[in-house]
Amino acid sequence: MAVQALQSSGVGLRRILAHFPEDLSLAFAYGSAVYRQAGPSAHQENPMLDLVFTVDDPVAWHEKNLKKNWSHYSFLKLLGPRIISLVQNNYGAGVYFNPLIMCDGKLIKYGVISTGTLIDDLLNWNNLYIAGRLQKPVKIVSMNENVVLRSALDKNLKSAVTTACLMLPESFSEEDLFIEIAGLSYSGDFRMVIGEEKAKVLNIVKPNVAHFRELYGNILQEDPQVVYKMQQGRLEIDKSPEGQFTQLMTLPRTLQQQINHIMDPPGRNRDVEEILLQVAQDPDCGDVVRLGVSSIVRPSSISQSTKGLFTADAQDMKVGIGHLAS
Repeated sequence: MAVQALQSSGVGLRRILAHFPEDLSLAFAYGSAVYRQAGPSAHQENPMLDLVFTVDDPVAWHEKNLKKNWSHYSFLKLLGPRIISLVQNNYGAGVYFNPLIMCDGKLIKYGVISTGTLIDDLLNWNNLYIAGRLQKPVKIVSMNENVVLRSALDKNLKSAVTTACLMLPESFSEEDLFIEIAGLSYSGDFRMVIGEEKAKVLNIVKPNVAHFRELYGNILQEDPQVVYKMQQGRLEIDKSPEGQFTQLMTLPRTLQQQINHIMDPPGRNRDVEEILLQVAQDPDCGDVVRLGVSSIVRPSSISQSTKGLFTADAQDMKVGIGHLAS
């Protein structure tokens, strides 16, 4: 399984995890505190550690976490675990973040997402928020034996390869592929224009090509649509209409629907397969796919950032601004 290569038994991460309720189906760490990045992040001392906890029962988990870590929550804690879970599940990208928490001497931010919501995003790319993070190297801190979740994690990686290949020319380098994959979850993200540096994707990939290779190597070797020349670090992909149609038909459901929406004028109401066949023969196939990805990411990035105004209290916002400026 491709995701197994990323498992970590880091003592520091497990010490942090011990401060939280158990009952996690998956816990992973990501970002510049875990994998070195180029650019300004490379010189940042003690960068904030980003974590995501996946839980089967958000209400029960938040109830336990409120007892252990009451101070982590914004004013929403006064409304109880059911309201917190409602905000988590029904707004933004289905994840609830507690930012700027000091834990075991480390500044952390942790998000909580239900197992069902994550599986749905991994398979269908409903918003590509957490699924997008899992397309890049992460440190798996804890994972149970949920077979459906493990299968969905692998499917998400395969979908990332297929989507990126559709946006690339017939021949390209490993680095080209990894840059496309890493950029999927930033495509259309408004933060890339007004908040994040535009070179962020390149800064993620450049120092971590080996980690991307570890994550995607087996998938590339087994993909019948790909010729993977590992020694040269080069790949070739079938760009014939037939080859592209095969790839388009395996894309996540929400991406197929977005492509259909882009290509089908109002009133035509053609089925998705007919639209994808048309796109497969279009010289601008890759651009259409890219637009489809952007149309998924853009609204979820805006709504999740808006939700952050309610899940972070005023003091968190002040500290966060200071942390970003330092």
